[in-house]
Amino acid sequence: MDNQAKSSGASSFTSAMNLDQQGVSSIPQRYVLPPSQRPNIIHHDEHVLPLPIIDLSDFHDQSRRYQIINEIRNACKEFGFFQVINHGIDQSTINEALKAAEEFFNLPHEEKMCLFSDDVHKPVRYGTSLNHARDEVFCWRDFIKHYSHPLSDWLHLWPSNPPSYRKNMGNYAEAVQGLQNKLMEMIFESLGLNPSYLEEEVNGGSQLLAVNCYPACPEPELTLGIHPHSDYGSITVLLQTRSGLEFKNKNNNWEAVPLVEGGLVVQLGDQMEVLSNGVYKSVIHRATVNVDKKRFSIVSLHSFAMDKKIGPAKELVDDDHHQLPKCYNEFSFSEFLHFISNNDITKERFLDTLKIMK
Repeated sequence: MDNQAKSSGASSFTSAMNLDQQGVSSIPQRYVLPPSQRPNIIHHDEHVLPLPIIDLSDFHDQSRRYQIINEIRNACKEFGFFQVINHGIDQSTINEALKAAEEFFNLPHEEKMCLFSDDVHKPVRYGTSLNHARDEVFCWRDFIKHYSHPLSDWLHLWPSNPPSYRKNMGNYAEAVQGLQNKLMEMIFESLGLNPSYLEEEVNGGSQLLAVNCYPACPEPELTLGIHPHSDYGSITVLLQTRSGLEFKNKNNNWEAVPLVEGGLVVQLGDQMEVLSNGVYKSVIHRATVNVDKKRFSIVSLHSFAMDKKIGPAKELVDDDHHQLPKCYNEFSFSEFLHFISNNDITKERFLDTLKIMK
């Protein structure tokens, strides 16, 4: 274990994966949620919600494009996310990335701990919770997070073991980055903006890949894989191997997101809510865990550049006539990182600090 890991509190850290491998019959107290925050365990297959599934295969056909844009508009207004199929990423690329993820989490605990850090500014870090240093209750998951765009700037910092990790996860990261560019065009168009709106900023933005392992949990009714939160960026593209993702609907109830074979989940983040001036909302979501089997997810979080200030699009603001007043202050990704370094985001949303009270 390196000195950096020790100085970051690694000596007190035990990962969920390590606990699972030890065969614990109950979860340590640091993972137990207060009763009011515990999940209601549901059988996901019995609670299939008719969430939007959007087929992108004929997007270049003009009539079909209009239909897809309309489907995206309705999904963003109603749910804050949707699933896409026929998205253009080869299944072999997806399978190889998932295999690389599984191989990484199967590495010896000591080897993974060399990447441990509770510093949210680190470009590559291994851990368990949203903020290991501040969270009162830990998440039942392990993650490896690393910046991924442009890939050539970051790849040399990624784990070198397993040997296939950089190649296979890098291929997936680049494929998702291309899909993100296309999705941003469609979402902008659904808002009535030019599809090439902020094109340079989108292409030059940040991509953070969060690769998650949610081990089998002996007491899934007491804990969560990840606590309720919204993502900070513009959009998030999520790949999951099993159901487990849940979102909070307009009635303030939790709903399960079904697993769609070959599909990817697209979630709106805080930057999109601010940019749309509240027309679209970022989605609050969480991950439950399972008593029998582990679950993997690869989450591609996209945002504008670290110090790029994002505010409501001027086309979506009409202060003069009081019809569409500006509802949010500007913010940058770096400001969000500063916030989560000093606050427990399970208790206070960063987005709420940006809202303009009228």
